[in-house]
Amino acid sequence: MKTETDRTRRRFDRIAWMYDAMESPMEMISARTWRRELLSRVHGRVLEVGIGTGKNLPYYPRDVDLTGIDISPRMLARAKRRAESLGISCRLIVMDAERMTFPDAAFDVVVSTFVFCSVPDPVAGLKEVRRVLKAGGEAFFLEHVRSANPFLGRLMDLLNPLVRSAIGPNINRRTVENIANAGFEIVSLEEMGMKILKKIVARPMVQEGRSRLEGPPSTPQTG
Repeated sequence: MKTETDRTRRRFDRIAWMYDAMESPMEMISARTWRRELLSRVHGRVLEVGIGTGKNLPYYPRDVDLTGIDISPRMLARAKRRAESLGISCRLIVMDAERMTFPDAAFDVVVSTFVFCSVPDPVAGLKEVRRVLKAGGEAFFLEHVRSANPFLGRLMDLLNPLVRSAIGPNINRRTVENIANAGFEIVSLEEMGMKILKKIVARPMVQEGRSRLEGPPSTPQTG
């Protein structure tokens, strides 16, 4: 029986050839700037979860030790070609974000950009991010989330099944809450694009609890 992970893999394998073209308008408007700003802060051993076609590769400091994982072999093949064209050395591995095979505390930094809108069980994937981070490590996220505007939020709920079946991502995830519910403390949170786009820096909490920047924990939104 096909799982939701299998279906996600197939969706992204199917659109890998046109993925960069699909997202080029957002990249030209602002995403490149956000990626550059976020990735200028990474260091040491870095894991990128959902590296996709490798859009972040040009913005990493050249002295980082980079590993990238993705559920889609075809997306990862494009990332490999991009890394080769840029002269970047990195490890690229087909792997499920919900079931990483890395040991505990393996990385100084984890990066994920526009990924947890597509992971079938986002809290499970985020708990894996927390597990593979070293004590005191940081996770850097760029994500689009469900709008807090009642009308727009409801519209995103209605459109979500169509968008997900067509191109993969959920457009109504509550990712900030999911990060907190996975055991992270939100260190910084910047809002962009009608407060739908979020730039998030988080650290694993020593003890379970809720983030200082979040209200009472809510039920994770899995789309």
